[in-house]
Amino acid sequence: MTMVEGCVRTFTAFEGVRRIADGEAAGVAAAAKHALDRGSHDLVLIFDDATGEQVDFDLRGPLEDVLARLGDESRRRDEEAPPADPPRGPGRPRLGVVAREVTLLPRHWEWLGEQPGGASVALRKLVEEARKANVDRDRVRKAREAAYRFLVAMAGNLAGFEEANRALFAGDREKFAAETESWPADVRDHARALARVAF
Repeated sequence: MTMVEGCVRTFTAFEGVRRIADGEAAGVAAAAKHALDRGSHDLVLIFDDATGEQVDFDLRGPLEDVLARLGDESRRRDEEAPPADPPRGPGRPRLGVVAREVTLLPRHWEWLGEQPGGASVALRKLVEEARKANVDRDRVRKAREAAYRFLVAMAGNLAGFEEANRALFAGDREKFAAETESWPADVRDHARALARVAF
């Protein structure tokens, strides 16, 4: 199974309980389109490997149209990304700051106001420290959430579903493996791969 590595977005397609493709969008969309075109009686579902969420590719029309729409969507995402900043001369660096409202108690504002650089600098430092301190915990949480989304969509009616979910969120790898053992092989293997980091 292909998982997300770096910034390449990968997907996995299922026809019923059988994995029919994994990898980048074009290959997965082509496999799903082929399954639909041959009149599959099973549900064809595509999942984002990073989030475990079900995604909908527009599979109408000829394969060339499907792939063109995928390319258009990818280009649109690239165009919506913030433009690279041109080289700057001397002076204060541009931070890409976004203003949003934060609600705090008066004592919090008082403490922030006393910090070197003021409230904004102190808040940015606190957020950066928390991000660094929680990187492993965040990775585990995201893996659990991705596995859970996939389980709900693909294994909700399978024996051991509830127990497998409890084991997933309890961090019990052995129990999760035991509860998923009787599941269809492709569903079981994908669920275990998504959940691997969660343990």
